[in-house]
Amino acid sequence: MKQFRIIGALMMREMVTRYGREGLGFLWVVGEPLMFCLGVIVMWTFLKPAYEHGVRVGPFVMTGYMCLLLLRHLIAHSLGAIQANIGLLHHRQVRIVHVYFARGLVEFMGTTTAFVAVYAILFALGQVSLPKDVLILYWGWISLAWFSFGLALVLSVLAVRFEVVERVTQLFTYILIPLSGAFFTVSVVPPRYREMFLLVPMPNAVEMVRAGFFGEFFETYYHAMYPIVAGTVLVVVGLLILSTAIKYVDVE
Repeated sequence: MKQFRIIGALMMREMVTRYGREGLGFLWVVGEPLMFCLGVIVMWTFLKPAYEHGVRVGPFVMTGYMCLLLLRHLIAHSLGAIQANIGLLHHRQVRIVHVYFARGLVEFMGTTTAFVAVYAILFALGQVSLPKDVLILYWGWISLAWFSFGLALVLSVLAVRFEVVERVTQLFTYILIPLSGAFFTVSVVPPRYREMFLLVPMPNAVEMVRAGFFGEFFETYYHAMYPIVAGTVLVVVGLLILSTAIKYVDVE
């Protein structure tokens, strides 16, 4: 219970520090990914045919791009997390892992709320129906968040130890775009390469999100446990690296 209170306090501090107390304030946690996703949907609506892979282009972009935003936001806001909160480390009860979990939860909650908002808008416009399998949808989204958190943790603590990591992380996230499956389905990958492509954890989670939304008539391929397992391995590796990289952080 004590740990939850610490993380909750850090989450509130994170939102106030990042967005301020005036104006929209913490609503930008939701507004930022919401505007990005709606902008991409509008652009694709003009550039693409009405249907993509057998479903309307709006829901197809929503399910892919929101997944990509979750990954990129978790990575982007984990970098520099230690340096931005060095002063808090003087408090004996606050640990670096609390900072990472607080930042990760802020991004997860904000992007999830934005996802729901985009879905509500498309539903009101008649572009999307109710999800076909809510459990698969939830599992895909949560497993994606866990994998993204693990990857963000590893990259962040490596950036503490090696400065070059922070400089190349943005390039790395761009490389992930064609590997994410956000803008195409695994069904278009030639069958002989499909299992090899699914060795990348993210497409498995994206496919589960789409399977939950569109149902059995939308062709999807995934391994349900793989993103969770991959995320757990990354979190463990990240914590191990963190235990050695902490000596490179000046908390004086």
